[in-house]
Amino acid sequence: MLLETAIVLVILGLLVGAFLAGQELIVNARKQFLIGKMDAIKVAYLGFIDRFRELPGDYRHASINIKDLAAVCTSGAGNGNGNGNGRIEFAGQPHENLLVWEHLSKAGLIEGDFVCDTTAGPKTSPSNAYGSWFNLQFDASYQGSNGTASRHNLNTGHQVPSNVLAAIDRSIDDGNPNTGAFRAPDFPDPSCYSGINWSFNGTNCQGVSLY
Repeated sequence: MLLETAIVLVILGLLVGAFLAGQELIVNARKQFLIGKMDAIKVAYLGFIDRFRELPGDYRHASINIKDLAAVCTSGAGNGNGNGNGRIEFAGQPHENLLVWEHLSKAGLIEGDFVCDTTAGPKTSPSNAYGSWFNLQFDASYQGSNGTASRHNLNTGHQVPSNVLAAIDRSIDDGNPNTGAFRAPDFPDPSCYSGINWSFNGTNCQGVSLY
């Protein structure tokens, strides 16, 4: 009887260990996917600046130098150009945080064929694989900005588990959602992060990579 009990306990231990190892593999795979996407976007962003000497989305002469841009980006007619003020902004027409993806994709710098529109979606922006989309713009929507220190940043989009964001932060930065180059957004959400730590079981979270 004791032997049978011991065997059962060993089997249960192996099953639990295998489950935990499997969960860790899933988190690691998701972490690597998002890191790869963020790295590819940043390389494309810098490559665009190197080629055209202006920011994607903000580029004033995109319609002259990039083929097949959509005619409309907002509720009014657009020409595929940004306003050239050195900031990728949501305010104004067109919404440059959506136009940025069309500029990058039509310039052949990122995968996909994105078309600027009035709202973000699978046709306008790269997916984060969790049912939401990346957002690249100039604002102060990240922890530590105090609502005033605006800079260009890449938001992962919603629906990302907090343990994946924590793994990303530990892998590429300092593990603190309030400091460094990878942070939490500026609005409080204890299900995603609290103080200097990411939460363990948040499901509808997002991270911000500072440029």
